[in-house]
Amino acid sequence: MPRAAALFLGFARLLRDHAFAIAPEQITSFMQAVTLLGPRSMNDIREAAFATLAPSPDRRDEFEAHFRAHFYGDAKPSIEGEKDDETRVKDDRGTREEEKQTIRQVKSGELSSALEQLSSRDFQRDADGLGQFRRKLASALPARRSFRTMRTRSRGTLDLRRSLSEIVSADGDIPSPLLRRRQEMPRKLLLLIDVSGSMKLHTADYLKLAHAAVQGADRAEVFTFGTRLTRITSAVRIRDREQALARAAALVDDWDGGTRMGPTLLAFLSVPRFSAFARGACVVMLSDGLERGDHSDLETAMRRFSARAFRLSLASPLAGDPRFRPATSALRAILPALDDLVDGSSVKSLTDFILSLARPAPAAASIWKRIS
Repeated sequence: MPRAAALFLGFARLLRDHAFAIAPEQITSFMQAVTLLGPRSMNDIREAAFATLAPSPDRRDEFEAHFRAHFYGDAKPSIEGEKDDETRVKDDRGTREEEKQTIRQVKSGELSSALEQLSSRDFQRDADGLGQFRRKLASALPARRSFRTMRTRSRGTLDLRRSLSEIVSADGDIPSPLLRRRQEMPRKLLLLIDVSGSMKLHTADYLKLAHAAVQGADRAEVFTFGTRLTRITSAVRIRDREQALARAAALVDDWDGGTRMGPTLLAFLSVPRFSAFARGACVVMLSDGLERGDHSDLETAMRRFSARAFRLSLASPLAGDPRFRPATSALRAILPALDDLVDGSSVKSLTDFILSLARPAPAAASIWKRIS
């Protein structure tokens, strides 16, 4: 990389260190924009940064302060609450973050909190019968019609170009018409796994399910969230499950800690490359939905996911209890955005549900309204 580019790359790293969600593609676009503009002045660099790195409106002042600190040498800005409220995003194709903080265990869902606690996990070998789920998954996912076409002998549309070519090659004789039809492709599967302390009893099963899903589906993505967001798709692509889960355990820093479900999901949507994973996909969130405090961020994130996804589902282990009702303010707020609110208390209930995603079902709000 040219020495002159190091200054611009350093600015992007500075923003990432302060919890700005910036994808590698945005950094490339920023440097290309600077090249395109000359730049003739510092204002050109500032405009390129705002256009390509796209800070949210509520953080533009902070963005400007970091810009002046990096390029003009001003004093480093002091951001109130940045250590407690920021949501860190870890992409499994990037580098590891700072050293782990003090480990603290949370023993029950009643202790769910928004405080960040970093930890590690170890997954043991056992038999769980996920092989059949892996083999069935590719054919069980909902399909969409692709814009690409394929040749067919019947039930297609006339392939005019190839038909005319055949007529020319046959000296004007009219052969049988040649047909094409649009291909059908399985939709993407996106799994978002809650690894907070209140989900500790189910995390191991969820990771094994995620490994089977990635092995069985052509296009599946897996993320974990608690106080941070981590992409673990590359880890669970490893064929040997024990190696895959060990790699995932090393990637995720916030096992069994607090939860900031709303801000973390908004951080996912703020990264263009991650947000594209949800477009037209079957999105399954494996979480109890225990959001402490203000749930406005969670409600906003769920509405945005619903607008992007083909089907948005929340699989909660709490729904395995026949007495369960979506009675918390957070669940009531997000229920209209959900297509499904189902039992996530066991591997069997989850595999049965995921294999049924292609079948239509009433919206979650209508089902739970009848039950309540």
